[in-house]
Amino acid sequence: MFPPLPCLLCLTLLLPSLGWCQTGGQFNVCRSLRVSEAGPGWELYACQPPPANMKEVMQIKVDPPGITCGNPPERFCTLENPYLCSDECDASSPDLSHPPQLMGDRERGGLITYWQTVTWSRFPEPLLANITLSWNKSLEVVDDIAITFEYGRPTSMVLEKSLDKGVTWQPYQYYADDCLEAFGMSPKRVSELAPSNLTRVICTEQYSRWVGAKEEKMVVFEVRARFGVFAGPKLINMDALYTRMETMKGLRDFFTFTNLRLRLLRPALGGTYVQRDNLLKYFYAISNIDVPARCKCNLHASQCVLRDATLQCECDHNTSGQDCQRCGPGFNPRSWKPASYLPLPTGTANTYVYSPDVPSPDVPPPDVPLPDVSPEVYSSRTPDILVDVPSPDEITPEAPPPDAPCNGHSNRCSYIDFINVITCVSCKHNTRGQNCQYCRLGYYRNTSVELDDEEVCVECDCDPESSLSPHCSDSGLCQCKPGSSGRRCDTCSPGYNWRKDGASCIENICDDERLICQNGGTCDDFQQCLCPDNFTGPFCEKGVCLKKDGCLDNTEGSSSSLTSHLYLLTLSLMYSALF
Repeated sequence: MFPPLPCLLCLTLLLPSLGWCQTGGQFNVCRSLRVSEAGPGWELYACQPPPANMKEVMQIKVDPPGITCGNPPERFCTLENPYLCSDECDASSPDLSHPPQLMGDRERGGLITYWQTVTWSRFPEPLLANITLSWNKSLEVVDDIAITFEYGRPTSMVLEKSLDKGVTWQPYQYYADDCLEAFGMSPKRVSELAPSNLTRVICTEQYSRWVGAKEEKMVVFEVRARFGVFAGPKLINMDALYTRMETMKGLRDFFTFTNLRLRLLRPALGGTYVQRDNLLKYFYAISNIDVPARCKCNLHASQCVLRDATLQCECDHNTSGQDCQRCGPGFNPRSWKPASYLPLPTGTANTYVYSPDVPSPDVPPPDVPLPDVSPEVYSSRTPDILVDVPSPDEITPEAPPPDAPCNGHSNRCSYIDFINVITCVSCKHNTRGQNCQYCRLGYYRNTSVELDDEEVCVECDCDPESSLSPHCSDSGLCQCKPGSSGRRCDTCSPGYNWRKDGASCIENICDDERLICQNGGTCDDFQQCLCPDNFTGPFCEKGVCLKKDGCLDNTEGSSSSLTSHLYLLTLSLMYSALF
């Protein structure tokens, strides 16, 4: 199952550091209104959805069956300390299990979670594992795919891709500490590739040699470096890359996939040969897989949504289908073709191809009506600036600037024809909504400032371990797990205390009868209560007498504290010194 997400991926999963995002929002708009002497009309452009980290919506499958550790429970060692085998994997214990979904979770609060295989106890039988990542949708990778390994990177592995939802597979890149021995290929780096062989499948030794588990964890499929062959090392000349995408055969398909698969062929060996006397230190463990990509919509959509647990392009240009791969109803299916990045900077939409029953290709499509307004209201689109368009019922000679209806959080508006309204685009300062009047998920309204203040939305900052969700209420209250309290869920309720690892609040239960530490006492390792100075007893139920003239009753306590003994000893020494 997919994790719960807001409908539009672009609202929560944007990756602004990606090279394809450093182009001033190029190809982010499918159409805008333009006015001529004949009246207003639609101008169409090639468009594509924003990038996202697709690990948020990927399905993970591992095989063969039984490769995940923990059933039955198993001890394992580490390559750095191979003779200390005190760690355990147990699928029945939440704290000791390492299921596959931990490769795609959000690791927050410094706690690293990871999937782990069984150890290589059956050597010399190969320790093999496959990890299949599925999206049931065509995607285009836009930056480096990064896999984070714990306890050492594999000695050899293959990254594969599928273009047909897992029916057939082809290699993407080989990884080995010795490419000739493992795959019969000479080692090569992406930096050695030329424009003529950029899509070549290579074997690299860069991510497989043992250099210490703590220092090097990443295995990377270098997309940014391949883009840089055309766009330059800093990806400044993206126009050159877009041009090559259209003119170089197979280039765009090279960066397209529906599924990815990791074939783990040999675990990390610690720089030595397999030591058969200690096979518990050989296994695979992955803590994270980042897949920066965008939905492939054939340049016919600017948004991608998660609908019924399936990614779907929001198609424009009279196209339809999951990838906008066919003509919409009423249009000639034989006339479909993808849009084009060329000519730059707006590209070509390749649309308005009608069936014979449609009178003229010069007539706008029936599902996109044009508002009846005067020409001077609209401005034509420039390459990197979206037009500023007031709604029809607000058209006056003194129409407000975009930052006015957007409460100062955006200077761009877009007219949405099918609901006949204007909406603010690219709301800043963590705001959202038609007029940038609401806060993004994960933020709440700061009522102490005005709506147009840059600090109007404050991060929820819910405690990652003690809250049920990273999102909070409109007043900033996080949803707390049982035993936790406070606005951020960062404190423990009465009768609860932080665990030793600080991960969550646990009830102060200290024996098999589930008795609770009293009077502020805390349970130490579920064995004994640690009491404040003024209380004692197995459950801190007795008060300690701190009065020098004795205690009146049992509520004051029946034993003296170390403090009272020191006080009496001091008086005795002072008396002896005087006499």
